[in-house]
Amino acid sequence: MYSPTIQKLIDLFSKFPTVGPRTASRFVFYLMGKNKEEIEEIIKSISILKEKVKICSSCFNTYEGPGLLCNICSDPRRDKSLLCVIANETDLEAIEKIKKYKGFYFILGGTVSTLKKTDIEKLRFRELGQRIKSRPEIQEIILAFNSTSEGEATALYLERILKSFDATQDNPVRITRLGRGLPLGGELEYADEETLSSAFEGRK
Repeated sequence: MYSPTIQKLIDLFSKFPTVGPRTASRFVFYLMGKNKEEIEEIIKSISILKEKVKICSSCFNTYEGPGLLCNICSDPRRDKSLLCVIANETDLEAIEKIKKYKGFYFILGGTVSTLKKTDIEKLRFRELGQRIKSRPEIQEIILAFNSTSEGEATALYLERILKSFDATQDNPVRITRLGRGLPLGGELEYADEETLSSAFEGRK
């Protein structure tokens, strides 16, 4: 049995995405091997994270700086007719690296493994609808999700919502998905730039 202090940290780390008790225990014992200065630096960085990093009011990306918008949403050079819907911040970073997409983003906050109400309520579907309604200049919505069962379920659900919403609009919005290039089961954040570029160029 671990000491109460160690077990408490293992329990906390186990709450991180994809981290189980075994990996969490490795984190704890890794920290135990660090000196006091290194531990204090980690603690300080976590504290600064909560103090300085903000969530963009438009796309929900993280950023540091003044105002309510991140550097992408406040950039007048971006293409206002394009909106790319993604699961999380790491997908945004992967897409920005290819330097081929010049539109805006909306971070949904994850994907759904099933279409249960509890799963759906955790994500920003309502906020996405509000974003689209407030931006009549949007002409194309790109659904850029991982080529996994969860990504597929999320994209299908979004397509259904967007098409029903689109039917009430005077100017229908084009709804596209990433084309071939991303392998089945592949994740956006791990895709190389050439593959991701191909997927964007072949969207349909």
